[in-house]
Amino acid sequence: MSDKLLSVDDVSVSYGKVEAVRSVSLDVGAGEIVTIVGANGAGKTTLLNAVMGVLPLKGRVSFDGRDLGGFDIEDRVSAGLSLVPEHRELFATMTVEENLQLGAFRVGSAGAGAAAERVYGLFPRLKERRPQLAGTLSGGEQQMLAMGRALMGQPKLLMLDEPSLGLAPRIVADIFTIIGDLRKAGVAVLLVEQNAQAALRIADRAYVMELGEFVLDGAAGAIAEDPRVVASYLGFQHEGVEA
Repeated sequence: MSDKLLSVDDVSVSYGKVEAVRSVSLDVGAGEIVTIVGANGAGKTTLLNAVMGVLPLKGRVSFDGRDLGGFDIEDRVSAGLSLVPEHRELFATMTVEENLQLGAFRVGSAGAGAAAERVYGLFPRLKERRPQLAGTLSGGEQQMLAMGRALMGQPKLLMLDEPSLGLAPRIVADIFTIIGDLRKAGVAVLLVEQNAQAALRIADRAYVMELGEFVLDGAAGAIAEDPRVVASYLGFQHEGVEA
């Protein structure tokens, strides 16, 4: 496996007295796609938010060889870690181009132009929509913009929280193709996704999360064949029938 880029060691996250994530550990190597699959409420989003610094945690998170314990969110972005949240959190009354420019705060004007061309290369539709208000875009276009804005910061690791949520199957296929292109470009991806079949097909490795804990992990292909995963998340698709 590649050298570790992200390491999460014995991390727990609580909401008051409720422990939503319990003693989980994972790692993501440079250029890897790693997915976390599980049902709603399993703790997947909570874990991503804690890694990003949105929520406090117990345990240790290191990124690119540095302990992130004293890093705020902006420090983590500057280090090369970025999160595309489940609800995208775009600025609806700003244009596509303005939203993208906000994502380039850490690279400065010199790098912003090159970053924008890279994003427009991945998402040609965004280039067509540059002057359009983000709030008027379709759901798929908004997801592309959220990913593009994160990529404007030239991250080493992109964390994606449910990128296929609410999107038509054709758009979902486009999004997952782009995720694969990111790996080819050297960007590591930590993917939280309820569409387990699509996630396991594209990932190198996978973790299965239930009730705040990892109950299974390993190569994505092996996880996709595990009877427990098949029964819980893949239905009859293990027989070779694709959805």
